[in-house]
Amino acid sequence: MHVTLKGEKFQTNGSTPNVGETAPSFILKNLDDSNVELSDYKGEVVILSTFPDIETSTCARQTDTFNKKGKELSNTTVLSISANTVKEQEEWAKTKDVDTILLHDSERSFAKAYGLYIEGIDKIARSVFVLNKNGQIVYKEIVKEMADDPNYEKALSAAKKEEAELS
Repeated sequence: MHVTLKGEKFQTNGSTPNVGETAPSFILKNLDDSNVELSDYKGEVVILSTFPDIETSTCARQTDTFNKKGKELSNTTVLSISANTVKEQEEWAKTKDVDTILLHDSERSFAKAYGLYIEGIDKIARSVFVLNKNGQIVYKEIVKEMADDPNYEKALSAAKKEEAELS
């Protein structure tokens, strides 16, 4: 699959999982350097929000938007994932009231498993996956132009629909 960054074309390492499939499992580190596993959230709705670099305006806005909007959801956890270092993520989070869980993919294992790794620039392609309580993908967006925002409303709507299923 290819994506662009300000019009320049980049190839990702593979194909992404599709709607209806079980999301690939992963273990990443959070800001406390503790392991976070996807299986920790079984039974909950999960938004996986990936972005290339927390230090850019679009990525910061994406993380901030899902952080704020995620607070309005009752049974949804937002996992925000990038290849940034812990220090870079901590610096960003210092000025925010962060409820979203920031995860760093230092080994690029998540990015590679999800077909989102862009080796040429060592980044993760911008994407959003919404998972139901069973870990199945119910919504997927790969943002073709990485400088663009994802469709927040569609992702949040998918999460709300899944939350309704939990009731």
